[in-house]
Amino acid sequence: MLQPTNGCLQHNGSVDQPSSSSTVNGSATGNGDGQEQSISCNIKGRSSQEIVRLIGQHLKLIGLNQTAEVLMQESGCRLEHPAATQFRHHVMDGEWHKVNADLNELQALVGNSCQYFSDMKFLICEQKYLEYLEDGKVLDALHVLRNELTPLQHNIDKVHILSSYMMCSGRDELMKRANWEGKGHKSRTLLMDMIQQFLPPHIMLPPKRLHMLLTQAVELQRNQCLFHNTTFDDSIETVSLLTDHKCSLEQIPCETVQILTEHCDEVWFCRFSPNGKKLATGSKDASIIIYDVDPETLTVEQSITLDGHSYGVSYLSWSPDGELLMACGPEDCPDLWVWNVSTGVLRLKLSHSSDDSLTACSWHKDGQKFVCGGIRGQFYQCDLDGAVLDSWEGVRVNCLWCRSDGKTVLAADTRQRIRSYNFDELSDQNLIQEDHPIMSFTVNKTDRLALLNVVSQGVHLWDLQDKCLVRKFQGVTQGHFSIHSCFGGVNHDFIASGSEDNKVYLWHIKHELPIATLTGHTRAVTCVSWNPVYHQMLASVSDDCTVRIWGPAAKYRKQKSNKSEVKVLANACLSYSNKTSCYSIHNISSLVQFMIYYATFRYILKDHDKNRIYCNINYK
Repeated sequence: MLQPTNGCLQHNGSVDQPSSSSTVNGSATGNGDGQEQSISCNIKGRSSQEIVRLIGQHLKLIGLNQTAEVLMQESGCRLEHPAATQFRHHVMDGEWHKVNADLNELQALVGNSCQYFSDMKFLICEQKYLEYLEDGKVLDALHVLRNELTPLQHNIDKVHILSSYMMCSGRDELMKRANWEGKGHKSRTLLMDMIQQFLPPHIMLPPKRLHMLLTQAVELQRNQCLFHNTTFDDSIETVSLLTDHKCSLEQIPCETVQILTEHCDEVWFCRFSPNGKKLATGSKDASIIIYDVDPETLTVEQSITLDGHSYGVSYLSWSPDGELLMACGPEDCPDLWVWNVSTGVLRLKLSHSSDDSLTACSWHKDGQKFVCGGIRGQFYQCDLDGAVLDSWEGVRVNCLWCRSDGKTVLAADTRQRIRSYNFDELSDQNLIQEDHPIMSFTVNKTDRLALLNVVSQGVHLWDLQDKCLVRKFQGVTQGHFSIHSCFGGVNHDFIASGSEDNKVYLWHIKHELPIATLTGHTRAVTCVSWNPVYHQMLASVSDDCTVRIWGPAAKYRKQKSNKSEVKVLANACLSYSNKTSCYSIHNISSLVQFMIYYATFRYILKDHDKNRIYCNINYK
């Protein structure tokens, strides 16, 4: 029986010729009677030997077979066990009558350390069955199905599916239904990749092992980076392996890009639309302002103003499709508004009783229903026409959130807790219990983590599934004002919150201390919103009547074009005229051209005539 030798040849560096019973892959093999030759590895240390094997495997993967052979010969290491090499060659050549014998040899070699030989046999028989069907050898395929696959008593459901392929009319239908690459090198390589995962690494390395380790290393560095805020690329081809991954604080929203002053009173709330292309702000001045987002420059431009909220606007909620915007007022407000943002038309004004207090709202994921409530005990579920579909009596609501299951509603109430309500089943349960009032909360995109703003405590992170407190974020000043925090970044790895000390705080979700403190507001910052699509963009609103747009440092963002610059000219004309002559140049399209021509005119005309140069500019 062949014995494992930790992936190394036990000889002095020379390579023995393979016997007829096995095939080498840059390594010496056993002789015909299966006895291992006594040879030694030139590389000392297990980690160094394994590195050599990983490099050898990668060299073969990229087609440098001879280089891999030289490496194995010089190091005295073995890429894989000779029995595994022989098995690989027979699989890739489609010599199925030899593959079974190889598999039995591997099973005897491994012993009881591998429990997956049934899986391996099944995969091999499946490949053989499909190849026979593709070749039109129906009887051979039927024989494999009845006498090899079925007796394994393994994955019976898959066997039934395989049997249905007997009815395929041809090769194309078979490949489509089986989601199979067809007979040949590609499908057999995929087969070997699956089989390699079942064998111990001292017998055969897992597929693309070096590539996998490097990918894991890059991903680990990204996960540990406090400032990483770009989309993960699973490929390592886009990064350098020669340096460590490192992002800068300047790459996250840390600088003021814009200060918006359209509101004339305290601004209480802000929220980006689900597609990230609009920003809505609500104010004490009884108006909502909708801004259009420029994703290139990370700036906004005022679009429409929605007036008539006599109590002011303290909360906003976008419908899932971004077409409708729901607005609530402060504590004394009995009304709720639903606006069509595209047209600026009021779709619905909900007001059941002057005694109501509708201060919180949230949309169900289908956008056809919403919930609303307030601290006077109102808690309604309504349709788009304002009809109350269900109600829950006696729940004094501070904040609401509809979960992604389309049924469950989370409500923070005046008893310092968050409860889960199911209107379909008329059931409720306690999820979170705090020691102080919960002024507001939000839930991340995985629907598992909740971010709470708690009176005198600041910002708390809770796990809704495990019903446990995960982290208390430090720094923020939270009294009895309604402060709204948010998740942000590509993978919701960041936390942002306003504060009563006039600052915006940013944290990484894994760290309690702030990674950045943004200053600029002169009164309490009541709400922040991180753009859900353009992740380098953050908005904050304050009692100082302003809205601030935050972005990365200037070198990481595009600058906004300015019409006062000649570079945006669609057509420009320089001309000179007097009583005897006229010169002109048209269609100047860049600042450089303009300056060159202007200087040329001044030089030609000398000092006494230079004031007769005229410039005609037509903007885009």
